[in-house]
Amino acid sequence: MTAPRRETIPPVPARDANPFGVRPSEWLLAKRAYIALGSNLGEREANLLAAIEQLESLGIGRLCAMSSLYETAARYVEDQPDFVNAVAAIDTQLSPEQLLSKLLDLEVALGRDRLTGLRYGPRTLDLDLLLMGDQICDSELLTLPHPRMQERRFVLEPLCEIAPQLVHPILQLSMASLLAQCADQTPPRRLPPFLGNRGE
Repeated sequence: MTAPRRETIPPVPARDANPFGVRPSEWLLAKRAYIALGSNLGEREANLLAAIEQLESLGIGRLCAMSSLYETAARYVEDQPDFVNAVAAIDTQLSPEQLLSKLLDLEVALGRDRLTGLRYGPRTLDLDLLLMGDQICDSELLTLPHPRMQERRFVLEPLCEIAPQLVHPILQLSMASLLAQCADQTPPRRLPPFLGNRGE
């Protein structure tokens, strides 16, 4: 995997770099969303790469930054393979509910079966919407920010890699501060570059 992309891409793409047929002025309405990715079945790294490629090719969002890949022991249900995790930042025109729906559809398209799979059990792909701008939501469908992100070092480590100064809209603490305060003191293992990653 190449060095992680930090958030240096401007929010409004150039006209000739617009992959979704959206006028550049309309990107002023885009929201920055942060998505946690995980996989512990099959080709784990390739599963995450496929998800990132699909996010862009399906017009769900424009990739702005992606962390390194990290290997983490399974939590909650421990008798299962280790996970590979990452966090990506995208700019999207979708509402939080629309984005969540697209992420769930993408999980299914890439092999996850939520109907029969064990909660917190093995999965080909897990996509969690962590944050979306400064939006706060608590409905039957969606909770933003993700209610357990501050407890999960496997989320905070890659998130801090690409956006350490990002502020949690409820706790009013930066991601770097949340990582420093995280009760989970077992850091995930950063994996070497994945040769199948974009740009290689």
